[in-house]
Amino acid sequence: MYMNATAEDAAPQIAEHPSNVNAAVNTPVVVDSNDDGTVAQELELEHMRSTLEEAIVETRSTPLENRPRLPRIALSKRNRAVVRALNSMLVTYLEASRDLCETDVILFGAALAVCRIIGAKLSTAGRATGQSSAIPAWRIRIEERIAKARVLIGRLICFRSGNNRPRIVRTIRMAFAGTNVSLSQPDIMQKLTERIDDLKQRIAAWGKRIRRYTERSTRFNQNRLFQSDQRRLYKSLERPMVSGTGPAPNQTDTVAFLRGLWSEPINHSEGLGRKLWRARVQVLRLWTPSP
Repeated sequence: MYMNATAEDAAPQIAEHPSNVNAAVNTPVVVDSNDDGTVAQELELEHMRSTLEEAIVETRSTPLENRPRLPRIALSKRNRAVVRALNSMLVTYLEASRDLCETDVILFGAALAVCRIIGAKLSTAGRATGQSSAIPAWRIRIEERIAKARVLIGRLICFRSGNNRPRIVRTIRMAFAGTNVSLSQPDIMQKLTERIDDLKQRIAAWGKRIRRYTERSTRFNQNRLFQSDQRRLYKSLERPMVSGTGPAPNQTDTVAFLRGLWSEPINHSEGLGRKLWRARVQVLRLWTPSP
């Protein structure tokens, strides 16, 4: 359930024991002055109360998908004192709460206020409900490996076909560096084929890894969007109909083109020839205008 999940995410940020809300909100304000005497000056109750009020009002008017991500905060003495001070201020808000939605807004607003008071950095991009625009660094590295492997495959194929230019030969020697393979040995063609096959398998494995990540990321983002905004998810899944804007092609020219395409003589085996002949007949029936 969405509300329970959000409340659980926000509750640890504002209370030391989220399972016991009453114990958390009834905790008295304790200001620890042992941290060089600076904590007592920073925890001004009026400033904290106004920050909490602003955070709750802002959370109430912000859609769920636009809420900022809350970072993890260190459990230092100063942060614990801020949490305890805000817990005592939540009594009035929680008593006036009438449903889970309002409770969720209060808890998230309190967690947001804690982050702002202690100076934690908040992401402004909002929650990840769609495809993230940031490409992971490991994916960029894999794509670079794939590009280099494809270039090397092309050079190996050129050398195998008889291209002995210095640039190609230099690349082949670098490809077999650290091995006992010499370009003058008799089975060099077999070694080239094995090397090409190995690179193709590596490219397939790298591509499959990227494809698995993309599919998993798409499913995760769609599930998040389904929990927050089903209508937006369904709209994103709708594909617009692609239709031509130009004039329709002439039927006579189309039939003549297809007839010329399928009437070219091709030598195939008997079984394949029968299949092609049946396909030609079917296409001609579809495109020949009726009298």
